[in-house]
Amino acid sequence: MKSRPPRPLPSRQHFLGRLLWHALGGGLLIAGSLSIGILGYHLIEHLPWVDALLNASMIMGGMGPVDPMKTTAGKLFASAYALYCGLVLVVSAGIILAPALHRFLHRFHLEMSADDRD
Repeated sequence: MKSRPPRPLPSRQHFLGRLLWHALGGGLLIAGSLSIGILGYHLIEHLPWVDALLNASMIMGGMGPVDPMKTTAGKLFASAYALYCGLVLVVSAGIILAPALHRFLHRFHLEMSADDRD
């Protein structure tokens, strides 16, 4: 069975466009997750909007909450939100870095294919 020749590396402009779309997707995931945290702190712990933003931002940044949680529901929310934010960090990094890793592997594959033809 004969394999098809590898596709050429997409242009730099195409790569930068893909990188921009992935950065936008990762940013939307982070913004949506931050919104969940802000709403949760505001509705469950009855924190003012700015304090809810501060607490959600600090948890997303890995620093932990600023205000102590007063209710059991607030403590459970903060715990679940912290675990969720850890996953969002990994997923958003993967989304944002995927085009760069794909381009690197594509270029590596092209070099390996060129060596095979020689």
